[in-house]
Amino acid sequence: MHAVAGRGYALFACLLVSCSIRAEAPPIDYRIAVEHPHDKAAFTQGLVFHRGALYESTGLRGRSSLRKVEPATGRVVRKRRLSDRLFAEGLALVGDALYQLTWTAGRAFVLRVEDFSLVREHRYAGEGWGLAWDGEKLVMSDGSATLRFRDPLTFRVEREVEVRDGARAIGSLNELEFVEGAVYANVWRSDRVARIDPAGGAVTGWLDLAPIAERERNAGDAGVANGIAWDGRLLYVTGKLWRSVYGLELRR
Repeated sequence: MHAVAGRGYALFACLLVSCSIRAEAPPIDYRIAVEHPHDKAAFTQGLVFHRGALYESTGLRGRSSLRKVEPATGRVVRKRRLSDRLFAEGLALVGDALYQLTWTAGRAFVLRVEDFSLVREHRYAGEGWGLAWDGEKLVMSDGSATLRFRDPLTFRVEREVEVRDGARAIGSLNELEFVEGAVYANVWRSDRVARIDPAGGAVTGWLDLAPIAERERNAGDAGVANGIAWDGRLLYVTGKLWRSVYGLELRR
């Protein structure tokens, strides 16, 4: 999602959202295994790891793009700019195709991972926020507490679940990633990531990125955490206008 969040905004948002979350699900412990440079001008909306590279969807109108990034250096090795009228959002990889959402335009682009050439385009109703591939369906968020599971060929919604931690619905679901049978979701206006059971929508754990996010904000005008990618061993996380991407080793 969306508007730029500077230091003052982020702290205010923490008071409204992150600090007020009374979690019933347990915390997920982690350690920072690696830290890589990240383009501080990238308003990260989606992140995918594939064959040693990070693929990133960046937002804001006039600045939206799809990128292939060399993790160790942060170097952008391929870039596709979107129309200035579009605001790019979530990103997922299905086979050899990247699916990239847009925020309010209702357009999803399917692009070849090797050269970013356009394969086809899907239309959808409502807003696009996060996107992930669970091995069978595309999982999509729209800023609400609902996750929708879409067919990758038709983009039709086949089922949906409401995400809840105990009795409380968890809204503002943003960037998504599928990790070992669970959906991980950034919660917008916070620096927390929910681990979600995709079968019924129950939150089974919380990843608190506030210490990392505060480090980023102390170093500049960084926004909230957003961007999750899994390489089979490490969970890569970053945020809007962050200077680094962090590889986390989860202690489950």
